Amino acid sequence: MSRPKRETASEQFDLFLPYIADLPMRDQREMMERPFFSLAKSKRAKPIDYTSPDGKLWVHVSANPDYGMATIWDADILIYCASMLADMARRGVNDVPRKLHLMPYDLLRAIGRPTTGRAYELLAQALDRLVATTIKTNIRAENRREATFSWLDGWNQLVDERTERSRGMTIELSNWFWEGVMMKGGVLSIDRAYFDITGGRERWLYKVARKHAGGAGEGGFAISMPVLFEKSGAEGQYRRFKFEMLKLVEKDDLPGYTLSLETARDGEPMIRMRRVDGKGGAERGLPASLAANEDGMEQAVEQAFSSPRAVLPESGTKASAPRKRKPSSRTAAASAQVEGTPETPSRQAVSLGKPAAARDAETAGVVDASQLIRRTVIGLSEAATRGFMTDETIDFLRRTCPGWDLHALHADFERWVAVSPERTPADWQRAFIGWVKRHHEKHGRNLRG
Repeated sequence: MSRPKRETASEQFDLFLPYIADLPMRDQREMMERPFFSLAKSKRAKPIDYTSPDGKLWVHVSANPDYGMATIWDADILIYCASMLADMARRGVNDVPRKLHLMPYDLLRAIGRPTTGRAYELLAQALDRLVATTIKTNIRAENRREATFSWLDGWNQLVDERTERSRGMTIELSNWFWEGVMMKGGVLSIDRAYFDITGGRERWLYKVARKHAGGAGEGGFAISMPVLFEKSGAEGQYRRFKFEMLKLVEKDDLPGYTLSLETARDGEPMIRMRRVDGKGGAERGLPASLAANEDGMEQAVEQAFSSPRAVLPESGTKASAPRKRKPSSRTAAASAQVEGTPETPSRQAVSLGKPAAARDAETAGVVDASQLIRRTVIGLSEAATRGFMTDETIDFLRRTCPGWDLHALHADFERWVAVSPERTPADWQRAFIGWVKRHHEKHGRNLRG
């Protein structure tokens, strides 16, 4: 396989994607639980053959003998690309492309790599492996028996035709990967601390924990060791894999997740994974992901439209008079779900011919579907922007509070919020803007001209 050719600046794709320091990192959901990558740092030529326990899904990964199989460290490049695609979709970009123009320096910084000359050489080798590795699978192979693809359709270095200086590179994503990121519920947010994990099996175990235990609540998620072994695609015998997994459980140092050991009915060990915010450098209050928020929004809308009115669980509290002051959307949604308190007269859509007591009893547990949908959508959209700055927030603060390092201030703001649960804002962006404006008023005179 020959080295990709160098394009001139006149041939380059004109969409430039700037590096954003606090861009939320996303991983493609299906790639987090199936064995698509080598977990070893040494060159792997042996194929991966995986079939799900129910026999419905299968994956076959084959390596080019010259380059070897793409590794789980190479997959960091795909995580960066998935994050850029998800961010463009969030910002409403039309026709999100498969061919991305980016700067290697930005990519390396985003995935926690050094920016030395050796690092650029290793990046080129990783890109070659992503192009050379071939995957066959029936996952998302609608209307056909299987899909065959490589992670990247190609990559090129861009140089200025006149000065011969580097103008970055283009990476063309495979259609299978692009579709997986862009489909509804296709990505999950991950901790930036993931990139600090050095071991291949630890990295893969984090992905499994994030996929299954990230939103599983306090009980977490448990998986038996034999099933875990099959999902890993790891080389070697089960006995060795089991020994290494037990060691990882004993160390229990995955960022954001705690591991414990249980025993299954067949006597084999099981690993239980639970989310612990802030553990090992993980974020506090890791968002479930934009995809998860969309899923929750869709379920709420479907439930609301299943009948003319959405009947809430009985809480034992009586309906109160409509409030004069409009609360925040999150507070309103929470109070409606817990207390069933009406907010507007439209919620009193009951038969006027019934006795007053009967009307009160019905109104206490019934809300107008449109109001429920509106509050749910607003609340989820606000929660989806927690933990990072939107483009609108950055633009506004650069105009109104110039001269500050917004990324450093945002980190200070997150630490300030983390001190007390009572400080958790209902609207993250508006709270951060207010915090910066107060900081600017107090310390703006200290800025150097």
